[in-house]
Amino acid sequence: MQFDPDRMDPEANYKLITGIVVPRPVAWVTSLGPDGLVNAAPFSSFTFVGNDPPMVAINIGQRGGELKDTARNVLARREFVVNIADQALLPQLHGSAVEHPPEVSETELLGLATEPSVRMATPRIASAPISMECVVHHVLELGRTSRSHLVIGEVRLVHVRDALCVDGKIDTKRLDPVCRLGGPLYATLGEIVRMPSIHVTPH
Repeated sequence: MQFDPDRMDPEANYKLITGIVVPRPVAWVTSLGPDGLVNAAPFSSFTFVGNDPPMVAINIGQRGGELKDTARNVLARREFVVNIADQALLPQLHGSAVEHPPEVSETELLGLATEPSVRMATPRIASAPISMECVVHHVLELGRTSRSHLVIGEVRLVHVRDALCVDGKIDTKRLDPVCRLGGPLYATLGEIVRMPSIHVTPH
């Protein structure tokens, strides 16, 4: 079976690729609107792209030909917070994917308490086991008609739940992160396999 992206519409390509690139970590992004309302939305097109300084990248697509609230807020304020959800937060994480008008705060709607950030005005989700305060480093417009924005954020401060740190490293099993599959499907880490250590020099 073969798929030709040139013969498929954007939605079909999206479904195909998100079913292939699995599992994906989820960036639960909080951003601050012009009226001070906190927006929260999940993005599974998310990864780290650098370590000096530490940087992460999130791809924010359009909806109905218009920017999503997260993109508008991030482009205006040049800051955002990436919260990492654990399995206990999955219902709220999934619920925050629903599109609402800009005047609706997902954190208020879903009963998610927030806490002030240290380096920026945008707050973080209090119950998230990890939160990264980020400032916009670079933005790339992608697609034939700039259908999405690849936002590269420089991580300025990281909040980590105390119990997750073991010998200066994050214990992934204790973190119990949410993994995104295709469609409305999520997964747990499952079995963790340990292989012999390989020394890798950071680039």
